[in-house]
Amino acid sequence: MKTTSMKFLKYSIIILLPLLFFCWAPVEFGNEKVLFHGYTIQKPVIRIGLGVNLSYIKISSSSGMKIYEINSNYKLVADVTDEIYIKGRKEKITEKFVIQVAQSKERENAEIFAQDLGTKIENKVYVTENSESEISGIFQVMVGDFITRENALSFIKQLNQIGIADTWIMREEITEEESKPLWILVNEKLKSLHDDTVLYFIPSHPKSFLSFNGRDYRGIFVLRTTHKGIVLINVLNLEDYLKGVVPSELSPYTYSELEAHKAQAVAARTYVMRHLGQNKELDFDICDSPKSQFYKGMKAEHPLSTEAVESTKGEVALYKGRLINALYTSTCGGKTENVENIFDGPPLPYLRSEECVTEKQNEWLLKSRNVMQPINMSGKNISPEIAVLISLNIIHPETNPAYYQQKASFEEALNWIRNAMELLGKKNEKFNPETSPLNLVTLARLLVDAFEWHNRVENLLLKSERDFIMKDFESLKDEEKNSLAYLIQAGVFLSSIEIGSPERFLSRGELAYYLGKVIQSYRDIGSQGIFKGFSEDKIKMEEEKEKKQFVLSPDVFLLENNSGDYSFASHLYLLEGEEVRLIEREGKVQLLEVVSPPHTNILDRSSAFHRWQIRISRNALERRINRFYPIGKLVDIIPQKRGESRRVVELLIKGTESQAVVKGLKIRRVLGVRETLFVIDREYEKEGGISCFTFYGKGLGHGVGLCQVGAFGMAQTGAKYKEILKKYYRGIKISKIY
Repeated sequence: MKTTSMKFLKYSIIILLPLLFFCWAPVEFGNEKVLFHGYTIQKPVIRIGLGVNLSYIKISSSSGMKIYEINSNYKLVADVTDEIYIKGRKEKITEKFVIQVAQSKERENAEIFAQDLGTKIENKVYVTENSESEISGIFQVMVGDFITRENALSFIKQLNQIGIADTWIMREEITEEESKPLWILVNEKLKSLHDDTVLYFIPSHPKSFLSFNGRDYRGIFVLRTTHKGIVLINVLNLEDYLKGVVPSELSPYTYSELEAHKAQAVAARTYVMRHLGQNKELDFDICDSPKSQFYKGMKAEHPLSTEAVESTKGEVALYKGRLINALYTSTCGGKTENVENIFDGPPLPYLRSEECVTEKQNEWLLKSRNVMQPINMSGKNISPEIAVLISLNIIHPETNPAYYQQKASFEEALNWIRNAMELLGKKNEKFNPETSPLNLVTLARLLVDAFEWHNRVENLLLKSERDFIMKDFESLKDEEKNSLAYLIQAGVFLSSIEIGSPERFLSRGELAYYLGKVIQSYRDIGSQGIFKGFSEDKIKMEEEKEKKQFVLSPDVFLLENNSGDYSFASHLYLLEGEEVRLIEREGKVQLLEVVSPPHTNILDRSSAFHRWQIRISRNALERRINRFYPIGKLVDIIPQKRGESRRVVELLIKGTESQAVVKGLKIRRVLGVRETLFVIDREYEKEGGISCFTFYGKGLGHGVGLCQVGAFGMAQTGAKYKEILKKYYRGIKISKIY
């Protein structure tokens, strides 16, 4: 009897120990390790939901995994396996069809495309991540739903009419009831599962990892059934989790400042610890989507972000001893908003409106005695290209526009081409052409001969392509057509329509422009980095984390690039952190281009979403609004109230059948705009009604808390992560709690 009792106790402990740990419980602090059959997870431990209501699951391991089944008993399903498949039961299956119209590796690019397309078509447009792709991080822009494939095919004709030709119809199943486990395929053996089955997937070796949907994850997986179907959970150390979150939320490639990533790490750590158990009924803490925090697993990890996480280990933001709700937004547009104006709930003293500017940002004035006026060619200002060639000593240092309108000579073309060859390290002793009238045909022949592009012309240009490009120039010889057509096709020359007659004489401006295109086809010219300061005649720049110093020439070209709109300046103010490009020759900078947005102390000015505009027809906006409110025909939309940051926090929507008042974050969703910091412009029909709305806005996100791009801007000026956090979260204290 005693032996039987001991056996019962022994097996009870075996069953209960893992359940006590792996069933949901609040995170525990400390450096202890949790042990499960030889696999350890350092505390604190967190549970991330990777998917809910899953129907088909593929899990693999880098070097083998063990699978345990727990329901009424506890047993090992597989000792060592590399890959398993789980299929869920589906009841009352029907189907629908959607159309894929684009895909991108960047979610933001996909969202921008979807937003634009949504203003042009009547159907639903949305972005989803391709869960079946072997390559993670592919975001698809989808249009749908369609009841039949024929409906989808018919709609493709409408897409073609607006220039979208690359489409793909995809079939999706519709399940009316949640998915439940049916079978598992492991080591080529099929095994049925109970409805209450819980599976644990444990890496066979401490350094191996598990994979799901093309993403690799640290820690272990737990799969279980819930009232919302099959749920897959990633159980891992909280700090390891943050290594996948921080670079997913703040790109280390675009925003490569360590202090900004440290601020993001503390904010993300605080957020997740504040929201522990948010999905307790589904047995995990938070999900892996931007609804909580964007978590891409191991493939997102980057040395910069990892350093930020490790150097702030255990640090959180507290207000009066309690974890704050550490909300953060991508781009605030210059000022954040009070939390109660955007989200439902009471005011919070640490989430108040804050100007996203810096008072201490250093500023320098650069001067030059060399300014170039616009030089036009076929309606295009080519003075920036001319300045580059002058800076490289390819052409004569002349800035008078009239000089470039004059006819170029054969000798000038020969000299400029040879200068370009020397710059690019091209040696061609056979290049010694005979003098002939300089026109586009002659220049094409000179460039092909000088840079020895005969092989390109012969192999990269089809006869059909040549004949199409040269259809207006039938009088030319085949050899002349070949060279000219190749240079047009390669983008060195303008199109056949723009160049006019290929036998007319060329101006110096045209010659310089085309030669600049040749140089660009080989390599990027100059250096690019972040401006750090100016002292006497020396400019300080950071290039790929390396600090460099350059001497400015008194005749340096100072060039401002405002989103492709170029202008030269004799005086130029530069802020620390601006992006610059420069061309150096003979130890001195000959051209300095400022790439960043115009002079301002706004910290998030480097974001592509600092300013934006969306134009949408009244009909399209009406259809969107009626999905939320039955207003009938849209009459107008009127901002009723603005917050501290001038965001629209209350909006009146007037319709023929009813009107609606929309508040806070719902405004962004109902209108389909990027942010609520906007003004509205209207276009009117002849009859007097509104035909179109244009939203002129700033920012991306909800506008509350830490501005991620603003944090990057502060870091560029030398601010430390605690200073950044205390700017956006008022009155907080940074504390290390483990």
